[in-house]
Order: sequence, then structure tokens, then C-alpha cells
Amino acid sequence: MTRGAERRAYPTGEGAGLQVVAAPPLRVVDVALFYGERSGGIRTYLREKAAYAERSDGFEHHVVVPGRVERHDGAWHELRALRVAASNGYRIPLGVEPLKATLRAIEPDVVLLHDPFWAPLGVAETAHELGARVIAVHHGTGELNAAGVPGPMRLYLPAFRAWIRHAYARADGVMSAVDPRRDSGRRASMPLRFGVDRAFRPRPALPRRAHVLYAGRLGREKGVFELLEATARSREPWRLHLVGTGPAERALAARARRLAIGDRVLFLPWVPDRRRLSRLYAEASCVAMPGAHETFGLVALEAAASGASVVACTTAPSAALVGDLAETFAPGDARGLLSAVERARRRRPDLRAAAELAAEHSWERAFEDELRDLERLCAP
Repeated sequence: MTRGAERRAYPTGEGAGLQVVAAPPLRVVDVALFYGERSGGIRTYLREKAAYAERSDGFEHHVVVPGRVERHDGAWHELRALRVAASNGYRIPLGVEPLKATLRAIEPDVVLLHDPFWAPLGVAETAHELGARVIAVHHGTGELNAAGVPGPMRLYLPAFRAWIRHAYARADGVMSAVDPRRDSGRRASMPLRFGVDRAFRPRPALPRRAHVLYAGRLGREKGVFELLEATARSREPWRLHLVGTGPAERALAARARRLAIGDRVLFLPWVPDRRRLSRLYAEASCVAMPGAHETFGLVALEAAASGASVVACTTAPSAALVGDLAETFAPGDARGLLSAVERARRRRPDLRAAAELAAEHSWERAFEDELRDLERLCAP
């Protein structure tokens, strides 16, 4: 039997038969390459999971991410890596051996790989040598990766999909919020779940302002250029607030000037404080999440839970969870994006429904359900 089995049977002495004894908690390791000081959904997921594990005795949790120097602080492990993106703090690790050595020291039951780029085959081999199961977490689809590269998506998409299939070859399962078959050739073994922090709750006394808000990474793949185009086409001269950082920030500023809306677009820094971010969501006339390739879209869920009017592409999984609290548009439909923004700006927020949404999608519930899935995977 494995460490993750619900019960174990041990002999208790001659004639005493077997005594059923509870197994030790499951030991889970999350390995994430794209983790930075200002990264988005993956950072939130890992931080919330670590906090939940500290409050819970249901499992033992470890996180392995790149860092400036190698350090191991209890269940948090940073391996030396070189910074490659100052805007969000992403780093490239110096080899895979420190990661393998860290896994050997932890002796996990389950390893969750949150991207296909940190030597996934070698990591899977080491994990299997230790008797651990490996779950490939499907955060970034082939379309999302290809959309982040300048040029036609059709040139890059086949290569990204081929690499994802290669990277997932030795995984024992796939965790995803979307259907991963086009990218990986495999069905999802379990869903990737997200929740909202308690800070994201409706604020009845907070007045709404006229501006539209975008919060997240400023990258080509996030639909922010399309949002600029919608802003330029709007009849009303509402302002667009872009909260966050990313590699496309300068290009976005230049595009805004070319569209003659430079005075209507305000760039604001990334906001780490959740209560302040919730307030920013609620103060906006609407919160737009224009990306067509979101693998979940946590911003839409957080904003709707805060009582904001939300705009999201129909392809974002969070749009289905938010339901009637969001105005949606089809991918690639620029006019539809603008129409959705205009509808959302005119809507009166349903604060009761927002509170119910926040209560239903707690991080506690998300991780309880995830742990049950992992325990079933590790059962003998």
C-alpha cells in the first residue's frame, strides 16, 4: 500500500489478528516554474494552498519554485534561478538536479507539475523512482502559449502542442479546468479548481465610477490589445484602467497613442493587497477580462464575488461559474467585446448573488475536493 491509502492493516500480535490503523497524511508537492512576485493565478493558487495546509491536518504540503538563491524553509523550497522577466519576477532554474534532489529529500506521494517546461520527463522519472504519482496541471493551453508570441498563432501552435504531449507522456494524470485533449491527447483525470479569498465580498456602500478596469498580466495573449480597440470605438469617452505589469506594457502605451486614446488609458501598478483589489473591482463600472485563451480566469470570479459587473470571453471557464453576473462575448468578436462592456457598464450589480457566489467558491472547498481526488489517485 502507499502512504496515501486511507487505512493500513498491521499485525498486533499472536492471535490478535489485524488492527486497522490510519495512514499518515498524503505528502503533496507542487512544482511551479512560472511563479514570480507579481505572477497571477498560479501564485494565488499556491499561496492559498500553502495557507490551507497550515490550517489543516489532512495532508502535508510542499511548494518548489525558482528563487534568487537556494533555500529550504520548512515546506517552502526555492531553487537558484536567473531572473528573465523583471515585470513579474519570472526566473529560469539553473538545471534540474537541485529539483530532483529536493524531491528525494521530501519523498512525496504526489507531485503536481504546474507547467511543461521544467524538465517534466526527468522530474516524472525521479518521482516514480520514489513511488510517487505525477499529475500534469494544465494551466497554459497551446493557444495561450502561442498567442503570447508575436506573429500568426498557426506558426507556433503545432510546436507548443507537440511539446505538451511530450511533457505529459510520463504523467499519471492531468488536472485541468478546460478539456486538455487537443493539447495533450488525454482527458482530464480531475478538475483544476480555484476559489476566492474572503476579502472578495460585495461592498454595498461603495459608489461605482465611470471607468472600465482590467487587472492582470499585460501580455498579448490576455486580450488587452483588443480591449484598447474596444475603448477607441466606444461612443462614450470612458477611461480604461490597466492594473498590472507585463512585457506588452510599452507596446500598449504606444498603441493607445496611435488610437488617440492615450489620455483615456491609465496604467496602474500591480496590487498585491486583496482588500484593495476588491475595492478597485467594485469601484469600476465593469471589470473586463478580454482574453480568449484563459485556462480559468480567476479575475472574473474575484471581481464578480466583489459585486462588480464583469465582462469575459465565453471560452473562459470562470465565465460559466460566474453565470448571469457576467456579460460575455465570443472569441475574436471585437464588436461583441465592446457590446459586452457597454452592457456591463449599464448593469446594476446583484450584490446578493455576488455574496452567494463568494460563499460557494471558497478556497477551502476547492482544496478539500482536490485532496479527495488525489487520495483516490494514490489508493492501492
